[in-house]
Amino acid sequence: MDTAAPPKESLAAWAHRRLFSTWFDRIVTLVFGAGVAWVLWQVLGWAFLGAVWSAPNSDACAGASGACWAVIEARGRLILFGLYPAEEHWRSALACLAVMVTMGLSCWPLFWHVKRLAALWVAGFGLFLVLMRGGVAGLAPVTAEQWGGLSLTLFIFCGVVVAGMPMAVGLALARRSKLPVVRGCAGGLIDVVRSLPLLTLLFTAAVVVPLLVPGWLQGDKLVRVVLAYALFFACYQAEILRAGLQSVHEGQGEAAAALGLSPAQRVFLIELPQAFRNTLPSTINQVVITFKETSIVTIIGFFEVMASGNAALGSGDWGRAFIEVYVFLGLIYFVFVFGLSRYGAWLEARMRRGQRH
Repeated sequence: MDTAAPPKESLAAWAHRRLFSTWFDRIVTLVFGAGVAWVLWQVLGWAFLGAVWSAPNSDACAGASGACWAVIEARGRLILFGLYPAEEHWRSALACLAVMVTMGLSCWPLFWHVKRLAALWVAGFGLFLVLMRGGVAGLAPVTAEQWGGLSLTLFIFCGVVVAGMPMAVGLALARRSKLPVVRGCAGGLIDVVRSLPLLTLLFTAAVVVPLLVPGWLQGDKLVRVVLAYALFFACYQAEILRAGLQSVHEGQGEAAAALGLSPAQRVFLIELPQAFRNTLPSTINQVVITFKETSIVTIIGFFEVMASGNAALGSGDWGRAFIEVYVFLGLIYFVFVFGLSRYGAWLEARMRRGQRH
């Protein structure tokens, strides 16, 4: 027998039932609402009504009642591009745009294929490197030591995830190997790396490695740091994937074997996709943490966006506007982290819908 769906509750009815149904609820709602309105009015007055948006120097902000957003106009380039040559800032901006477009297209289901994703990232990341490094097509060469700001943050983040995810898959599969030597080596590496602070690995890659290996093996300092960070990311992500692989029912592999699939096809076509789906929330969380922790490279001498923001405060007597600079930096991190979180939630909902059909 068909049952009729319950009538949809209006917003006014919901508010009366949940917020004003009793005298106590009414008092709490009114007091809380008044407090929120007061805070919003204060924020509005500081951020917009009393703010100084443009000024030749910080003296214009001395008597202002609101924020000194003029610091963003005066030092915005330093925050976004770091030590990159001023006349070449357009290259750094285009490089950031190229890698952000690549990240956005990677989220589009049309590109969810290994070959398409590989081609997309080779093109997008290749364009990023050409623009940033120069030395070709008439572009002046710029060394990695001069990179900074948002472009350096994006390079480290993308480099860590792109290099670290295949390493994580390899380590997770190695830990499930039937060969004790392979399983033991993978487990030992994961245990050692996870027991070390991230800063120790980065310091080793930046400072200790050049003391131990000949010059022709040292490579670029930034590349060494990204690879060390990728190994750190891979060891944590490998454990997440291993848990996902263990959650796949054995019958899935047996059914795939009965259909004639090879062991490699069973792993990469049947088990790994399900493992990624089962561990999607943890994977998104690990990626979000990685993006935020890119700021730690400032300790070994790289001017990523947070370090560039601190440098902006130390020039031109703009130190009094430190709140505005940190709010601006926080907005940059929020845009990327919130975008990643929302995309993860959308992806999870899409997969749940796929399971029901």
